[in-house]
Amino acid sequence: MTGRINKAGLQVAPVLVDFIETQALPGTGVDADAFWTGFADLVNTMGPRGRDLLAQREELQAKIDAWHVEHRGQTFDAAAYRAFLSDIGYLVPEGPDFAIETTSVDPEIADLPGPQLVVPIMNARFALNAANARWGSLYDALYGTDALGDLPQGKGYNAERGARAIAWGRAHLDKVAPLADGSWADIDSLNVTDGMLSPQLEDQGQFAGSIGHGDALTVLLRVNGLLIEIEVDPKSQIGAQDKAGISDIRFESALSAIMDCEDSVAAVDADDKVLAYANWLGLMRGDLTEEVSKGDKTFTRALHGDRTFTTSEGHDLTVKGRSLMLIRNVGHLMTNPAVLDSDGREVGEGLMDAMFTVMIAMHDLQKTSGIRNSVAGSVYVVKPKMHGPEEVAFADDIFTAVERVLNLPENTVKLGIMDEERRTSVNLKECIRAAKHRVAFINTGFLDRTGDEIHTSIEAGPMIPKGEMKNAPWIKSYEDRNVDIGLACGLQGKAQIGKGMWAMPDLMERMLVEKTNHPNAGANCAWVPSPTAATLHASHYHQIDVLARQEELKAGGPRGTLEDLLTIPVANGQNWSEDQITAELENNAQGILGYVVRWVDQGVGCSKVPDIHNVQLMEDRATCRISAQALANWLLHGVMTEGRMMEVMKKMAAVVDDQNKGDAAYTPMAPAFSGPAFKAACDLVFEGRTQPSGYTEPMLHDWRLVAKANA
Repeated sequence: MTGRINKAGLQVAPVLVDFIETQALPGTGVDADAFWTGFADLVNTMGPRGRDLLAQREELQAKIDAWHVEHRGQTFDAAAYRAFLSDIGYLVPEGPDFAIETTSVDPEIADLPGPQLVVPIMNARFALNAANARWGSLYDALYGTDALGDLPQGKGYNAERGARAIAWGRAHLDKVAPLADGSWADIDSLNVTDGMLSPQLEDQGQFAGSIGHGDALTVLLRVNGLLIEIEVDPKSQIGAQDKAGISDIRFESALSAIMDCEDSVAAVDADDKVLAYANWLGLMRGDLTEEVSKGDKTFTRALHGDRTFTTSEGHDLTVKGRSLMLIRNVGHLMTNPAVLDSDGREVGEGLMDAMFTVMIAMHDLQKTSGIRNSVAGSVYVVKPKMHGPEEVAFADDIFTAVERVLNLPENTVKLGIMDEERRTSVNLKECIRAAKHRVAFINTGFLDRTGDEIHTSIEAGPMIPKGEMKNAPWIKSYEDRNVDIGLACGLQGKAQIGKGMWAMPDLMERMLVEKTNHPNAGANCAWVPSPTAATLHASHYHQIDVLARQEELKAGGPRGTLEDLLTIPVANGQNWSEDQITAELENNAQGILGYVVRWVDQGVGCSKVPDIHNVQLMEDRATCRISAQALANWLLHGVMTEGRMMEVMKKMAAVVDDQNKGDAAYTPMAPAFSGPAFKAACDLVFEGRTQPSGYTEPMLHDWRLVAKANA
């Protein structure tokens, strides 16, 4: 990249300098020279420390690899393995009990269990949709998906299907906010007179307020902390057919949304990073808009405002119109050519994100009215892919340094620790301790965590197939321990304990059945793939009191054991048939290719990708990591040959081409198999054994840069 600008010894891409100095900094009160000097100091002090931590990862991995090679063919000795992990510093001593000391936390984090969205920040429309997904129409969510057991047919309104959606909604109200007498299905009016709701609720305390009156009334109920709106509008299409004039039931849905700079985006250079930062700036200022076209209509999408209801006592109740937004920064591994240090090295992308996204969030912190994100005065940064307590402490120090440069109070930045790497899982208590003043979020992520599980023990032997991982002893221990340790460390009432994504956005009926597991597990948030899914998942939090469930879990004592967590999912004694091997190879290869071809050729970091059975799955780099590591592991242990693997990759490339034949922007991989996307997918498998922690990012970034240069 030519024409860089020197900023305090850093060589910065002009497009980034222009954005920072003309758009991001104005209004923050931070001087440009002081900003760049502070950032250069951050790079010069934290950059070497970050490189040392990455070298430590590689040293530990090399020792673990050597141990497994040395003990290959022997009966596995769990005690000796655990002692070895302690000896090399992979497993650290556990200190005394403690409770986190996080303060100034917004209620969406501390007090209100509910759904959480994760959305690519580089797509303004998606980001706005996620921010506005705080509220969603239950009738739309039921009518437009398979939640009712089938999909809508035709384009016109189907009154019979509409009646089924209405009946579902009324039955739900009977379960979570029952009337003192009778059923919600039988009422013929809904009124508020002198602060009293008629008909009355069995628990009058669930009536939170109202707005409007008569034929334009919205009633607000509160169930387990979440709000439900019942809209009365007999002049609307739905309300006119309803004997009570109810036109919709709206759920408080995505209480929080993670704006993602990491796994769901393809940001490989300065132009990409500026797009991500510009959208974050618009969200923090409250002025982000996007022109949206549907059919022959075009409209401007913007952030929803707040609304004011009147409580039964006659007081004003301000109801927030938007999700609380967190920002997911890049982890410690990746660098980006947008900024070079004084030695000409690319700067750590996580350092860029820390400095730039927190500075941008100052636009929100300085507000006292209008569209605000954090009313508690905090910035919520989710930090992924950290390995153990030292790396969490490193992140904590990075944000302390950023706060000093920006003159922010210490611990303004609240930290989300993603429990998705094995060294973090086995040391979770100490990871939380390392940032106990700012921790506001922990979670589990099955896919990345499985990818690291495979890579960490890749020399131990061939691993069980991907589909069997959820039944392995380590995964149950992982899910249980995450909640138990979080509760034991005092996260209840101060931080989120989260669970992972529902990856099948079109299968809402199945989600309604299965995703009750997450609030039942004691998680006060869980990821969903769309605003519609958030609305449907909110129904689970109406039925399950998560805070009460957490009390039950605390009283029951710890569940998963470290021994189970350290159980390696090696396929001991399994003798797979050729058909089983072929099915596993093709399933993983097709998933990798289907994701990578959009990532490399089109810069799409997250999308619905059809699997080998044409089931649409929400794919990001985490799903790619597990598939690539699964194949790299089988290749290493001779379950298949390189030649057979390449045959499968070519066969599945043709399948993916056919699945994308309706995309005018798509570039086929077959029959030449010479494009950067196909080469990238192959590299992830054939060189997956040597990739740092099995991550896909380095190769994907390199090949995306090749594709951009070719274009």
